[in-house]
Amino acid sequence: MFTHVMIGSNDLEKSRAFYDATFVALGGKPGEMDARGRLIYLHEGGRLMITKPIDGKPATAANGGTIGIAAQSPAYVLAWHDAGVMHGGTSIESPPRERPNGAFVAYLRDPDGNKLSARSQPTK
Repeated sequence: MFTHVMIGSNDLEKSRAFYDATFVALGGKPGEMDARGRLIYLHEGGRLMITKPIDGKPATAANGGTIGIAAQSPAYVLAWHDAGVMHGGTSIESPPRERPNGAFVAYLRDPDGNKLSARSQPTK
């Protein structure tokens, strides 16, 4: 359904440090800067792009929005969470944990305040 998710940043270098660390923790690769100055992360068929707003106004986080990122296992979720906190992110909501439905979930805010979640599916 989606081709990509694009979020704004006020400091692309802080964003790069945060997202490079969290994507590597998930088994992905660091992002690449395109010719238009956008950071691009490709992982498991998805694309996350980070840019300074094109209207020149400050980037702000979505109120009520969350970007969910798939992880292979609870260990990857924990690694993602730890890497994010060590690179300027803030742990939010509950600590990383298994939910009643068996999914293992963690939440962070990136350095610009965007809300993210990493989730591994329940084991069957």
